[in-house]
Amino acid sequence: MTDLSDLPPAWSGRRARAAWPALPLLVALALWAYAVRHTDVSRLDDFGLVTALHPSFWAGLAVLTAGFWFTVRDPRRPGAWSAAYVLGLLVMERATQAVLYPTPLYAWAWKHDGVVDHLLTAGGLQSADQVGDMAVYDQWPGFFAAQAALVRLLGVDSAAMYMAWWPLASSLMLLLPLLLIYRTFTEDRRLIWTGVWLFLVANWVGQDYFSPQSVAFALHLGVLAVVLRRYGRSGGGRGRRGQAVWTAALSVMLVAIVISHQLTPGMLAASLLALCLTRRYRDWVPVVTTVVIFLAWCLTAALPFLSAALPDMLRSVGDVGGNVATGYGATPTGTGAVTTSWAARLLSGSVLLLAVVGVWRQRVLRHRALPLLVIAAAPLPMFVASSYGSEMIFRVLMFMLPGVAFFAAAALLPKVRTLAGEAREKDAHTTAPAAGRRAVRAGAPLLALLAGTLAFVPSYSGKDRINYFPPEEVTLVQRLFDEAADGSMVVAANRNYPLAYAEYGSIDHYWFLDDDRRHVDAIVKDPAATLARDMAGVERPGRAYFLLTQGQLANSEMNGQLTEAQLERIRKSVAASPRFRLVAENSAGVVYELRQEGGAAR
Repeated sequence: MTDLSDLPPAWSGRRARAAWPALPLLVALALWAYAVRHTDVSRLDDFGLVTALHPSFWAGLAVLTAGFWFTVRDPRRPGAWSAAYVLGLLVMERATQAVLYPTPLYAWAWKHDGVVDHLLTAGGLQSADQVGDMAVYDQWPGFFAAQAALVRLLGVDSAAMYMAWWPLASSLMLLLPLLLIYRTFTEDRRLIWTGVWLFLVANWVGQDYFSPQSVAFALHLGVLAVVLRRYGRSGGGRGRRGQAVWTAALSVMLVAIVISHQLTPGMLAASLLALCLTRRYRDWVPVVTTVVIFLAWCLTAALPFLSAALPDMLRSVGDVGGNVATGYGATPTGTGAVTTSWAARLLSGSVLLLAVVGVWRQRVLRHRALPLLVIAAAPLPMFVASSYGSEMIFRVLMFMLPGVAFFAAAALLPKVRTLAGEAREKDAHTTAPAAGRRAVRAGAPLLALLAGTLAFVPSYSGKDRINYFPPEEVTLVQRLFDEAADGSMVVAANRNYPLAYAEYGSIDHYWFLDDDRRHVDAIVKDPAATLARDMAGVERPGRAYFLLTQGQLANSEMNGQLTEAQLERIRKSVAASPRFRLVAENSAGVVYELRQEGGAAR
């Protein structure tokens, strides 16, 4: 008979302690799954997704953050657990919208889908004589050409089939280069993973959507990772052969950046130049390679756009106040818009303040991680260069964030380790304080981390009333473009509606809220007559259409343009005018057609 007394128990206390991090993670994901099943997004208010989310979402996010904090601080836990929590964070904060909303978010994502579709239809790049202002995308076609190839490879109708999941995919692309950058300066897993966490929750500016910027930023971090790890004094590949290999790798990434996005090469050149000013990075090969490739593209393919835009670009140089100003149509209006805007500001301000505290507290990092501090400061001079469509402040913040998040994480931790063998703890017993004191010390940083994690949601999703287009709105706009003949014109309040750039090679668009304020006032005063005059120049077989949708109303109202009452007055005036005929109408908007003089109404 077998004696079972000497066999180890099936689930020992050690195994239970080792698997403890799985419990909060699973609970958090279960609460998230319950929340997305019980959240109704059919009637969003001015707080966007914040007030629509089921309370279990917030509970799950709190459990996830607490589980991450106590897991990452425990030196006995493998780094895989921290990675699992970070992936859980990405799911909860970047995949929630893709699961909840039946259509892709954000008008600019739909615009880029239109560019991809046009590239597939046209079969090649086109000039300004053919597609007007939209030719700028043909002068930086890298992202769009890659997406056109992906659409054909997947066999889908358009990029709209997968672009709702792009924020999650583009955020995942950032993880590897970010980890490589942080590991260049420290082997402390607590600092690395807390820095990654803070980077993700502070990156609320929304450039992870389906856009060239999302890929260019990941490549930007990839270039910095290679330079920091392979071109410094202690970097590998110091021989000619090794440097040639890494320079070739850099060149491939640089070409992909330069042909895809206008701003990222400038930000990258500023960061690499700043690194060259430090003692550790005196190799000029990366910065020279970047500048040469950038200038080569600007003086060839991108020259038509730059020639036309150069006067305005030169006028904006040095105008710091104008470069950070918002202007008409970009001022949050209403309790929800103002509140979520302040949540974003406080989140960014808090992380920046934590970074200052981290630099002050962690003396060893001021020396060892000085290049990362330099990279964090390098984008600041871009405020002097351009307003970038009133978005420069957001872009500068995003490019500063990798360095800022690292030092902010250092502020939340006790004494950190840098490179191997430096300030290394001798063993867990000599460095770890007693459990009671450790719990007290962990309380304040945990509250700060939790506050930042929760603040991400209103900062990132607070404008979903503007960014979400219900299926009815997509159907309405699609019907318009199915009916519109080549040479037609679509007039709308603003461009905040799905498919706004569909068929832009053959259909013109006019958004009257982009016009001079005096003309907007004229439309408000006498809507039907003024719009009819604006739309009268369309020649047969083209037709002129007036489109007013739910997304336009939300954007206008929440950004301080026209109110709902004013837009409703415009709609009623058009509806009552004999010069317009109703084409389509549903719960998300209306389409009217201007009757052409001398022709029968259809």
